Parts: sequence; C-alpha cells; structure tokens
Amino acid sequence: MLQYFTNAAKGWRKYRSRRAYYWDSITNYCNYFIHPDDSVLEVGCGTGELIGKVNGKNKVGIDFCEALISQAVEAQPNVEFHVMDAENITLSSTFDVVIISNLIGFIDDVELVFNQIRKVCTPRTRVIVTSYSRLWEPLICFAEAIGIKRRTPAQNWISRRDLINLLYLSGFETYRANSSMLVPFNIPIVAPLCNRILSHLPIFSWFNINNYIFARPMPTEADWEKKYSVTVLVPARNESGNIRAAVERIPDMGNHTEIIFVEGNSTDDTWQTICQVQQEYAGKRDIKICQQDGKGKGDAVRKGYSIATGDVLMILDADLTMPPEDLPKFYHAIATGKGEFINGVRLVYPMEDGAMRTLNTIGNHFFSKLFSWILESTIKDTLCGTKVMFRTDWFKLSEGRKFFGDFDPFGDFDMLFGAYKLNLKMVDLPIRYKERKYGSTNISRFKHGLLLLKMSAFAATKIRFR
Repeated sequence: MLQYFTNAAKGWRKYRSRRAYYWDSITNYCNYFIHPDDSVLEVGCGTGELIGKVNGKNKVGIDFCEALISQAVEAQPNVEFHVMDAENITLSSTFDVVIISNLIGFIDDVELVFNQIRKVCTPRTRVIVTSYSRLWEPLICFAEAIGIKRRTPAQNWISRRDLINLLYLSGFETYRANSSMLVPFNIPIVAPLCNRILSHLPIFSWFNINNYIFARPMPTEADWEKKYSVTVLVPARNESGNIRAAVERIPDMGNHTEIIFVEGNSTDDTWQTICQVQQEYAGKRDIKICQQDGKGKGDAVRKGYSIATGDVLMILDADLTMPPEDLPKFYHAIATGKGEFINGVRLVYPMEDGAMRTLNTIGNHFFSKLFSWILESTIKDTLCGTKVMFRTDWFKLSEGRKFFGDFDPFGDFDMLFGAYKLNLKMVDLPIRYKERKYGSTNISRFKHGLLLLKMSAFAATKIRFR
C-alpha cells in the first residue's frame, strides 16, 4: 500500500484538482461543523487539501506516506504535518475535531485505528468519518477499469452500519449518520439539482456516494453530581403569580444554583414581585434580576444569559407548566455526557387537561417531523420552553447567530439550529406538561405559526439544501 501511494504522489495534487468538485464537497461538508477556534486533526491527510481549507486555529495532518507529506508541507504552510501511521499515532496533543476522510478503505485494521484516535480525544472531541457508500462499489470499480478514476489497491467496502459498530467497539458513540452527493461530477444544472436537493430527499438519499458518520467518545458518569454550576433562567412577562413558586420549587443542582429572572414589559406587577422575592430570599438563594430591552422570549434569554455565571444554562418558563422539580433530570443528562443540548419534550407523556390546545398540539407534532428531517436527528418537540446547554457552547452559538438569521422571537429555533451547526449531540428528555395555574399564554397560534414556517424554510436552505 505504501509503495502505491509513494508512486502516485508525484501527480496526486494534479489528479485531485481535476476532481475538485467531488473533493471540495467533502471539505465543505466537514467545514460546516468546524468552529474557527477548534483544533483539528486529519488522519490520512495526503497532500493536505482538506485540512488546509477547513476552519481551525490549530490544524495538524498525519499520513504514512512521506512523499505525500512533503507536498503537503510545501502547499499548506498554515498546517503542521507529520509522517505517521494511523495505526500508531504518537501525537501528544488532543483535538476538538478529528477527520478521517475516505481513508477507511485502505486500512487493514479499522478498529485499531479508532482505538489510536482515542489517544488524541477529549470527552468533547468530534470524530467525522467519511467513506464511499457500498452501493457505489460496482460503479467505482467500473470507473477505474475504463480510466475515469485512478486505479487503487483493493479496498475495504465497509458498510455504514459496520463502521458504526467498529466505532462502538473502540469506545465511540455515533450520534448522527447521513449521506450526500448523487452526482460526483460537475454537470451544469444536473449536479446542483441532484446534489443540493434530491440527495437529501427520502429514497434518493439511499443512492448517495458519500457516507458521513459523526461520533464522540462514550461518556462516563463518574463524579457528575457536583461537577458543574447551574444557571436557571426564568423569562417572565405577566407572571406575577408564579414568581415565588418558581424560587421555592427550583431544586439546588450541581455545586451551585443561580436563578436569573428576566422581566419582559409586563402589564401586571411581575417586576415588583421579582424584586420583592429577591429581597426575601437574600442569603438563601442566589437570585439575579434584570429587565429586557427588546421584546420576545428570545431577547429575554439573550439578556439573561449575558449575566449568567453557571457552567450549565437552563431555561424554565415562568408559567411553570414544565415542573421545576424535573430540572435535575436535565442536569443529570448533560453532566453525565448523555448529550450536550438537552431538549425538553411535552409530547411523550399524557398532558393535563387544558395544558395544550388542540391546534397547538397538531402544530407541535408537525414541527417535530419537519425539524427531525432538517436537523437529521429526532426532535420530538421544538417549542418546549426548557432547553439546556453548556455556557461555553452558548457563546459559540451567539457568535454564529447571523448564519441562520436573527429573527426568532422565541429563541427555541435559534438554539436548535445553532446546536446543530456546533455539531452538538442533541437529546430529547420527556417531561410531564402541566396546566398553567396563573395568567395566559403570550403565543399567537397563527401569527407565530407562520413565522415558524418561514424560519423552518430558511433553515432548510442553510442545512439540508446548502
């Protein structure tokens, strides 16, 4: 195998440039999920085209072929390269992202390579594996036979399911698997139609050439109970009757629990009640208060999180239809690594009578199906008020908010889209949804429903049809 790549090295960059349409699609797909501050390692980097183009402030490429690495060093001065076998990785650094692109077919022992990659991972490292779909084996072999594609040594044609199992055996869990590209050649009109639209639709996606697997090290539950501090943000507009109950019912979590009330232009005495409760609980509960400058829950969340100090950020709607007593379940899920974005779900357990109107229930089920398709993950409830994530991830999400447009008045879609772009593992957590005991909803079903459809369509162009 080494001799093959050494012999091919001389014309390798020229060969890749002639097929830039195919290779650039892989680079762009991976780059979508890489933050500019990430440290990135590519295993089997060849002449370094992919690692040279993706985001990242610290980028490293390794390959076992010295002839290929020599060209990579010359062409990509912003990347650190090493001649190194993937089956014996000796790097001393760890990385936020590890990319293994179209290398699997040339590896003798895939499980061994995945075990080696564990050495350069932190608990939050993302591993992106790209490979040919097994359905394309006859076509690729035919293309090699007639000279359209460079002839390569015999490859492993490992199915996506088998790769996921090998990752599992090596201590990784797969949290997303998908595919792309129906036409690997830049044929005007045909290629954009097939690759940007048809390749993401049911049935058509079965025939895509490229498989993508996203994995992360399996989490451990050791010492999770006091691992993080927590901020519980309570946006409140016309919720005077629920403020005291919220403070009394929010449990202590982690090594410290901070409560932030953000009052939003109420017409009742919500602000006065918040100030009074803060004074009453001084020395007993850590309560911060502020009033929002703009309108909508999304603005309130951004205002509150700007003064939050907790490692873990939680949202609790002031109507208390999501029982505050359930918040420790969210803390457990994120503190033990079950997920990095924990999404509350109201649509699993039976609801109390009057908790949700029929049209709202239908709308929530519709957006659940739509978002599960857009985000390539099961999202059973998009509009449950309780969403939990790490504060460090919130900062990154805020930096990239303009990518999806800053027009979500609720903040729910904004957070879901941002979590996807950050490549976070999203997990649904069912809760018992209760009937509101005080006040009335601030949501307009038809007006806001149309706005949510608009945001969904826009997000689809940024995620599925990009």
